[in-house]
Amino acid sequence: MSEHLSKDEIEFEIAFFNGLIEKNQNFAEALVALGDLYTKAGMIKEGLAVDERLVQLRPSDPIALYNLGCSYSLMGDIDKAFRSVKKAINCGYTDFYHMERDADLSNLRQDRRFQQYISRIKNRKAPEGVE
Repeated sequence: MSEHLSKDEIEFEIAFFNGLIEKNQNFAEALVALGDLYTKAGMIKEGLAVDERLVQLRPSDPIALYNLGCSYSLMGDIDKAFRSVKKAINCGYTDFYHMERDADLSNLRQDRRFQQYISRIKNRKAPEGVE
């Protein structure tokens, strides 16, 4: 999916993926795309609802949990964002480079608990003798 879609293209794709989901409510790949489109369109509440649904379908999926954390962060719910991202990491999410730059997590990155948690995780993953 292109990163630079016009408003009309986003609306078209939202309608398209909603149509697919109407036919198969558990179509996870369509839900992933729909959640991303909602976020790009600034429809954060709708994106959050999709991400919550995805985590119900895939409770141990690190990407679904990470995206849920992003949605919570965008909504300003830092406690839920922290819990979701922490669970994503515990389930195997490892792209810390992306996490440190993802605009969706800018609210969460300001939280001291999150900063301390990420620092501990990164130090654990570093080879012995490397900080």
